[in-house]
Amino acid sequence: MGLRPPLLTKGTRRSKKIVAIVGAGAMMASMAACGSTNSSDGGKVTLKFAAFEGGYGVDMYKKVVAAYEKLNPNVKIDLQASKKIADEITPGMKAGNYPDIIELGQGTESGLTETMLKDKAVEDVTDVLDMKVPGESKTVKEKLVDGMIGLYTNPYGDDQTYLMPMYYSPSGLVYNKTLLDQNGWKVPTTWDEFFKLGDEAKAKGISLFTYPTAGYFDAFLNALLSDVGGEEFYTNVMTYKKDIWKTPEAKETLSLVQKLVTKYLNPNTVGYANGQDFTKNQQSVLDGKSLFMPNGTWIVNEMKDAPRTDGFEWGFAPVPTTKEGGTRYINTTIEATWIPKKAKHIDEAKKFMAFLYSDTAADIFNKTGAVQPIKGMTDKVDSTMKVFYDAYNEENVKAVAGSFSATVAVEGKNIKDDLYIAVDSVASGKKSLADWQNALNDTSNALNAAAGK
Repeated sequence: MGLRPPLLTKGTRRSKKIVAIVGAGAMMASMAACGSTNSSDGGKVTLKFAAFEGGYGVDMYKKVVAAYEKLNPNVKIDLQASKKIADEITPGMKAGNYPDIIELGQGTESGLTETMLKDKAVEDVTDVLDMKVPGESKTVKEKLVDGMIGLYTNPYGDDQTYLMPMYYSPSGLVYNKTLLDQNGWKVPTTWDEFFKLGDEAKAKGISLFTYPTAGYFDAFLNALLSDVGGEEFYTNVMTYKKDIWKTPEAKETLSLVQKLVTKYLNPNTVGYANGQDFTKNQQSVLDGKSLFMPNGTWIVNEMKDAPRTDGFEWGFAPVPTTKEGGTRYINTTIEATWIPKKAKHIDEAKKFMAFLYSDTAADIFNKTGAVQPIKGMTDKVDSTMKVFYDAYNEENVKAVAGSFSATVAVEGKNIKDDLYIAVDSVASGKKSLADWQNALNDTSNALNAAAGK
């Protein structure tokens, strides 16, 4: 995923970023392969593996498949990888021909993963966490980075896992390390320190904060909500608990953002926060006119040809905490693998799913920039990206992942618009804190009712 164009669906931008969440003429041939009912070949079990082809390409999947087939001679894997994988496998699934395992995250334009979850058509893979990785001694759970199993992987709000985290990418506060060093400034860990730094920077004609577009507040607010109210509160927000936006924790969260964007924002931000000019806001960090912006790993590639101040060096930090010594959170974009409930070879699919967390598979993925949520993998990433992933290893830092639960549509209600896009209106003074909070609570309650809670 190289670019994150603002205000586009996450599926649109994910196909271009450095780290991806996970033709018409070829479609019939692809569907013929996927729709085949032949599940054995000379006594072998044939697994159908459908994978989204993001920024990493197809070769990494071919190599992982070959490695697994070598380890398990009785298994043959029929790989189907495509940038349009959801469109290609959906007709076959409607006809009853399901892949055995699928690599496709939530948030894509097709919405296939969300639809399958809504229909309770995804297999419970909680037991995969306790399976030993084929060819190794550790279980999948033992290898996973802490915090990876949560709201994203357990979409029904219980302890059951349906989506296994495949690759992960951090998003938080991006800055120029050199600019801070030159001024003797340290990266703030608390909001009090953050605003104090903002006052010092303002005296030098530098703004504390900018943002590419208001849509980038998704990652920022996921981290802040988790810090202010804790992870249970964050889950309640994402699952529309009744009157959740009327709580003191919700008001504190919105108040902090309001203060940030009304008192410490680069004055040009809102004017440039659109699909045509958003890179100008990013450029203000490279030019030394703004200190911090919410962004992620893709920014390195997106701005690789942009001019910058002498000695510029990418820096990355978690969102500050409201509590001295508190946990700072990094929002984490996750891709997923999952198994359709109507797959023919569920047990074999689970074994292959476990193999995807092997050192062999992880090293293959990592060479293309696809970083798996496996302990120690961040030590192996490209040096340009390492600064982003190293933040997970800082003291009192934790990953948070997930998004708003999918519900039936409610006319005139869009929680993401009311929470993220509304920041432009808050920054410009067109929307008061009370109006922002009330609109959010009304929308959240409407979605709560739609979900039948």
